[in-house]
Amino acid sequence: MGGKSFFVDLSLCTACRGCQVACKQWKRLPAEKTRNRGSHQNPADLSSKTIRLVRFTEERDKKGALNWHFFPEQCRHCIEPPCKYVCNLYAPGAVVQDAETGAVVMTDRAILRTAVRRVNLTSSQLCPYNVPRMDEETGLWSKCDMCLDRIQAGMLPACVQSCPTGTMNFGDRDDMLALAKKRLAEVQKKHPQAYLADPESVRVIYLCTAEPENYHESLLASAHQTSSLLASAKGEKALRATHPPKLSRRDIMRGRFGGDTKKA
Repeated sequence: MGGKSFFVDLSLCTACRGCQVACKQWKRLPAEKTRNRGSHQNPADLSSKTIRLVRFTEERDKKGALNWHFFPEQCRHCIEPPCKYVCNLYAPGAVVQDAETGAVVMTDRAILRTAVRRVNLTSSQLCPYNVPRMDEETGLWSKCDMCLDRIQAGMLPACVQSCPTGTMNFGDRDDMLALAKKRLAEVQKKHPQAYLADPESVRVIYLCTAEPENYHESLLASAHQTSSLLASAKGEKALRATHPPKLSRRDIMRGRFGGDTKKA
């Protein structure tokens, strides 16, 4: 398979948020107005301006002891990315996959909702991990791009470069898988229930010590959800190829060739 991968060891994460800040700085993303919600997690969710977020979750074990779980969330860079198939149906070239690294990149063509093409998709309809976010002002969808510009310049992704604890790791996929398996064996001595999250289907491999729901509802993607997204996108593509949309004279005069010809 080859390419690159991240290995994220959640057993080492202290939620310093260095990765979150480094991501914003490198991408020159603006700050967001937030408020205190009773959690150290800030902001509340991913957005077009926060494409990497350290999530905080509190959980009490069977003995009543309080545990804090930290989850630095980002795009998983799926081996077979549903977002690529779905987005490119509506806007060809919206999502590309770098041949050398495997990075899944949303381009400046990832505007699915326009005056002509009135597409109202949610993130969960694009991604089994519910990661991409749309800018409400511009309509442009975005997410982590693996810091492809840094990698091509011989540097580490900004989040990895900034991590002080060894949580974030990056390199050739085979090396990251080997490191993940080695660390898993070590961590399981203290946390027998530890596991790797979806290592065969993504390029961002998390080592987890708690149940998936104690990190976030989208930590894992169900095989059914992923296959359904892929099947739906591929099925729609095949349907469009055999049954192109019928255009009225008014649609043609108005330049509406995108398949959604209903009046605004």
